[in-house]
This record gives sequence, C-alpha cells and structure tokens, in this order.
Amino acid sequence: MTRTPSDKNAEKIQMNNVTEITVFILLGFTDDFDMKIFLFILFLAIYLVTLIGNLGLVTLVIEDSRLHTPMYYFLTVLSLLDACFSTVLTPKMLVNFLSKTKSISLVGCATQMLLFVTFGTTECFLLAAMAYDRYLAIYNPLLYTVRMSPRVYVTLIIASYAGGILHATIHTVATFSLSFCASNEIRHVFCDIPPLLAISCSDTHVNQLLLFYCAGSIELVTIVIILVSYGFILFAILKINSAEGRRKVFSTCGAHLTGVSIFHGTILFMYVRPSSNYTLEHDMVVSIFYTIVIPMLNPIIYSLRNKDVKEAMRKLLKRNCSMKKNIF
Repeated sequence: MTRTPSDKNAEKIQMNNVTEITVFILLGFTDDFDMKIFLFILFLAIYLVTLIGNLGLVTLVIEDSRLHTPMYYFLTVLSLLDACFSTVLTPKMLVNFLSKTKSISLVGCATQMLLFVTFGTTECFLLAAMAYDRYLAIYNPLLYTVRMSPRVYVTLIIASYAGGILHATIHTVATFSLSFCASNEIRHVFCDIPPLLAISCSDTHVNQLLLFYCAGSIELVTIVIILVSYGFILFAILKINSAEGRRKVFSTCGAHLTGVSIFHGTILFMYVRPSSNYTLEHDMVVSIFYTIVIPMLNPIIYSLRNKDVKEAMRKLLKRNCSMKKNIF
C-alpha cells in the first residue's frame, strides 16, 4: 500500500518527538533497603577477596624465581584479567546499592560493556592457551622449553587480548548503534548485551544473531582446543608409571579443568542460546556468577592444590616475618 504525504509527515513528527536516551537506570536486584545493605557488604567482601587473591598470586609469581615459567606467566595474566574484570563492574554496582538514582551515562555504559566483554573474551582465549601449554608440558616435556618459548607464549597472550578487543568492539558498536527511546531502565546490575537489546526500540534481530554466532564461534573454537589438548594429556598420563607423577599431573590439570568448566558453562548458558529463552532475572544471577564470583574463585582453584604456589606463599610469609622481627 502506497503511503500518503500525510502519513509520512505524521511519522516525521512522531520521530521528532522521540528523545534519545543519554542516561540509563540499572534496576539491580531489589529495592528493599535491608537487602541492599546485605548485598553491599557481601559483594564488597567478594571484591576485596578477589583483589587480594589475584594480586597476591601475581606478587608470588613475580617474587619467586621458581615460578618464572610459562604456566605461571599465563596464570599471572589470568589473575590480572580477573582483577580488572571485577573492577570494571563491582565498584559501580556497590555505589548503586547505596544510591537512589542508580544511573549510568550512555558513554559510561558503552565503556563498561567494551571493557567487560574484552576481559571476558580474552579469558576464553587465555584458558585455551593455558590448556595448550599444559599439553606441551606433559605430552612432550623434552621439547617444552623450545615449543613454549617466550616468543610463543607472549604471542598467545597478545593474540588473546587482540581477539578480546575485536569481539568487544563489534558488540559495543552494534549495540550502541541501536536507538534507545522506549525505556532507560536496564533490568540488570551492569550494562550487559541482552538486557540492553531488550529495551531498544530498534530491530535487534541482527544483534541477536551476531551475539549467538560470535559468542558461539569463540566458545566452539576455545572448547575444542581445550578438549583436544586434554585428550592428549590423558594419553600422556596413562603412560606415566609413577603414581606420584600421575597425582601431580592430575592436581595441576584438574584445577585448570575446574576453572574452565565453571567459566565456559556460565558463558554458554548466558549467550549461546535462542533469544526467546532469555529470562533477565535468572540471567542477572548467572552473569554475576561469572563476572564477579569466578574471578574470586580462580586464585583458590589454581593455588589450593598447587605445591609450588603454596611453597612460594610460605617462603614469602616467612621472609616478611623475618623482616618485621629485624625492624622491631
């Protein structure tokens, strides 16, 4: 049906009356004051433990020369990622627990999304690189230092960050190219992609496909690398005659597999599924888990059963105690 000039004029008037949103409101979990105080204390404690655990692990690796190996360099980068990941989201969330407005600017929202998607995607690639590193170390230890030279592991780390930045840029540009005019209330505690798509007054079909296929492709590639690496590792473990040797390998690889399973499981649940299955209330809890809780758990997962890390920690504590005795 042909549109008349009056229809076109009416549409122009309607579009002119629409005001583009420049500030968003993060609705969060609840409006109950007592619950917000409880959540503030809880997430503040989680954030402090996250910073202490991850930055403490970085300090251990820097201070102890025995940890100057590719495995611990990867772990250092992972710890820094987790500290940054949590810092991008938690302080703003803590402020909103005590604030009446709970507002975040359009630029602030876009920056937050860009950073947290960058760190999250980089962690996906880094976990795959860590699995490849374990494969080289266990399957063919005699050639490990040659194959995992500084040039190789530095390249893997840089490539992980490059992939993270590229993926985050694609989604940030695609999301904030949409119009937000119907509502500025985000049913979340931070600027995640699905809740922003939910309040856009533009057609988000392309964005949803982009999210599904990009996130799905990254998950597929990284999980395949991890599974293949650990398949070879399993064959190598079965060839080890020493029970102590098998136990040490299982201890190191078991920690990595635990961290990988938790992280990728939540990512798959959040982003690699049909848009019709999104439930924002449930997704908010899951996203909190992988963005705030997992960064706290990673130092525990990777150091609790690691004899080298525990020995480095005892050595550092002993040295600090000796220095205090000399001072006083």
